[in-house]
Amino acid sequence: MSREYPDYPRVGVGAVILHEDRVLLVRRGKAPSFGKWSLPGGLVELGETTREAIAREILEECGIKIRIVDVAGVLDRVVKDDAGRVRYHYVLVDYLAYPDSLDVEAGDDAAEAQWFEIGRLAELDTTQGLLDMIRRAVALRGGTRG
Repeated sequence: MSREYPDYPRVGVGAVILHEDRVLLVRRGKAPSFGKWSLPGGLVELGETTREAIAREILEECGIKIRIVDVAGVLDRVVKDDAGRVRYHYVLVDYLAYPDSLDVEAGDDAAEAQWFEIGRLAELDTTQGLLDMIRRAVALRGGTRG
């Protein structure tokens, strides 16, 4: 089934991958949000848990393995066209995670993958809700560092 104009919502996963004062972002290589910086992630496949899906997606999109901590947040992304029809509908589960490696390489749907200082994210063209989700993950991290 197509992701565009779906019959039902798609379940997606993302990861706020933190290392010290930096976060790993990808520039979207496909719609929706083509060209914007976002959390790496993708869709959950049939039979996969959300944790399995995010580990697979990060390996495919960024070439690294991660240590998943916990859910940072859940959000709905509904995009309508000019006629009011639902063009995209995702339920997104975003996890806090730490990298096993800092050497990333964009693959799959990502045009680029890069580490950014959290304090400089407002300078980027990002997807809606990205900064809030990163704040949630940083708060969840608390005193622990990955």
